[in-house]
Amino acid sequence: MKAIICTRYGPPEVLQLKEIDKPVPKDNEILIRIYAANVTISDCIVRSGKVNYLQWLPMRIFVGFNGPRNSILGFELAGEVEAIGRDIKRFRKGDRIFGFTGKTFGAYAEYVCLPEDGVNMPSECVIVKKPSNINWAEAAAIPSRGTIALHYLKKAKIGNGQKVVVFGASGGVGTYAIQIAKNYGAHVTGVCSKKSLEIVKSLGADMVVDYTKTDFTKGEEKYDLIFDAVGKKYSSKLKYKEALTPRGKFISVDDGHPNIHIDKLVELKNLAEAGKLISVIDRTYPLEQTSEAHRYVSKRQKVGAVVIVVA
Repeated sequence: MKAIICTRYGPPEVLQLKEIDKPVPKDNEILIRIYAANVTISDCIVRSGKVNYLQWLPMRIFVGFNGPRNSILGFELAGEVEAIGRDIKRFRKGDRIFGFTGKTFGAYAEYVCLPEDGVNMPSECVIVKKPSNINWAEAAAIPSRGTIALHYLKKAKIGNGQKVVVFGASGGVGTYAIQIAKNYGAHVTGVCSKKSLEIVKSLGADMVVDYTKTDFTKGEEKYDLIFDAVGKKYSSKLKYKEALTPRGKFISVDDGHPNIHIDKLVELKNLAEAGKLISVIDRTYPLEQTSEAHRYVSKRQKVGAVVIVVA
């Protein structure tokens, strides 16, 4: 089978297309024919190995010290169950699935074997049946970015009628956050660059703000929740304090790494099947151009998701 192999940390060029043996599922595993794999900034960080000094040791323990111990990277996928181990109960041959591979990685390939059930820890895989009404690329884009958005909005106890700002509304997390917040009855203001205003509005945002021209924190409007879906240099609770109501909350994607539980992924699946959650796909690349996909995502200018189409 074809796979993208990464044996050392470095620039996108370390991702190399190779022909390797097709895996065989163990008793507790399913063999998945992969049709699409998402490429996120998290994938790019793993490939580069570049993190701050506080994250260096945890990442090396999780991924590998001299290079990824699992040489086929990729966290998120959508595909079809081609074979099952004898202990498998949740899936059958032919099931269409999507999910998160966890510490196994393996999404940048034609096939991968994954255990049927993780243990709801950040390092474990979570696989559920794919939404029936969306394509492979749209499904592959959902697992981690959709779960992050859902996790933080629930953490903020978002409710009907609340005024919510999504900063970074056109990104992988932001595009889902807008739709989930609207589904929970919130009034949503999406903050993004000029090029993404129409896309963000089409996702259901009640108001859109071009952050290059307008600082929403300087207006008279007060918000119940400001969700920073970008993180890093933008995360400053003090900066946003005056734009919050007395009991308002500021939450950032930098506040931690939520577990990807089955129940969250099922909720996202149900929203997608109800037509209440769509995936915004910026670009797709064939498997052979995975390095180019990484190069583009590393620029941090994508709108929505960048997906590898494996089929």
